Amino acid sequence: MDGLTVGLFLAGTVLLIGGAEALVRGASGLAGRFGIPPLVIGLTVVAFGTSSPEMAVSVMSALKGQGDLAFGNVVGSNIFNVLFILGVSALIVPLVVARQLWRIDVPVMIGVSLVGVVVALDGTVSRLEGVLLLTGMIGYTVFLIRIGKAEGGAEGSAASVHAPVVLQLALVFGGLVLLVLGSRWLVAGAVALARAFGLSELIIGLTIVAAGTSLPEVASSVVAAVRGQRDIAVGNVIGSNVFNILAVLGAAAVIAPAGVPVASAALRVDVPVMLAVAVACLPVFFTGYRIDRWEGALFLALYAAYTAFLVLDSQGHDAAGPFGALMLLVVLPLVAVTLAVLAVRALRRPR
Repeated sequence: MDGLTVGLFLAGTVLLIGGAEALVRGASGLAGRFGIPPLVIGLTVVAFGTSSPEMAVSVMSALKGQGDLAFGNVVGSNIFNVLFILGVSALIVPLVVARQLWRIDVPVMIGVSLVGVVVALDGTVSRLEGVLLLTGMIGYTVFLIRIGKAEGGAEGSAASVHAPVVLQLALVFGGLVLLVLGSRWLVAGAVALARAFGLSELIIGLTIVAAGTSLPEVASSVVAAVRGQRDIAVGNVIGSNVFNILAVLGAAAVIAPAGVPVASAALRVDVPVMLAVAVACLPVFFTGYRIDRWEGALFLALYAAYTAFLVLDSQGHDAAGPFGALMLLVVLPLVAVTLAVLAVRALRRPR
């Protein structure tokens, strides 16, 4: 381990924080000026911008014939976005969930995740399926913008609303550049650190790369939560997950000469987990219309368990089988029953 590795890691972290701050400031200002609710900004501008590392990694992987990396990056990032990012953000401050999220956007995310499962079932995401995914992304974006305009404007601070549009745009684009550059440096430093500690290439790919490309979402959502822009914090995650499947996977499938291959191992474990995580958002968001700290802690615990299983399974450890069975037959059913009971109680509670 050398000084350059540590320097890359630290510099990447600093750029991520600075980029996230600039992006949230610029996006919030644009929302207030043009009468678009912060939630829609979070679901579109911020979500799409912070997903640019996933787009870069998956498209480049598809061009190089590394289909497993292209597909795994999308699935791993979507799992990370919900379980880790929402978990950390909710631990910092309970996140209020806008009505549009649980009525429209979360069901859309669940539907899109189901589409991702369907196109992957035959072992390949073809070019035609990629075109259909990209078309869906265009339609979803147009739909969001129309809803935002119909619901009326957002309230913003006087400073942000009256700041020059050029300055707000500069903050958005400058923030995106810092986020992308910072994530690249941080991932490079993290990979070098992992190798220095003797971790395998597979472990690095399953954990650091998937999490690393989601670091802009981490920084943006956490900063937005701290600044009180909770619609952006939650909308960023939901919008990023929709973008990852429709735009990132779609673009990778269109660019790849023979489409994007899907490993059988991903179909057995990771794809079902991605769908289950998306479905879990609905009862969590619906109960009290907020994500409480204990729910954030639950998300983080589930992500830690999922990561532990990946590590054990990739190393062929004897404990992988029993651990996976325990999670599948005991822990996950208990979580599902708990969330279902809370959702039913919320339905019966007078509004």
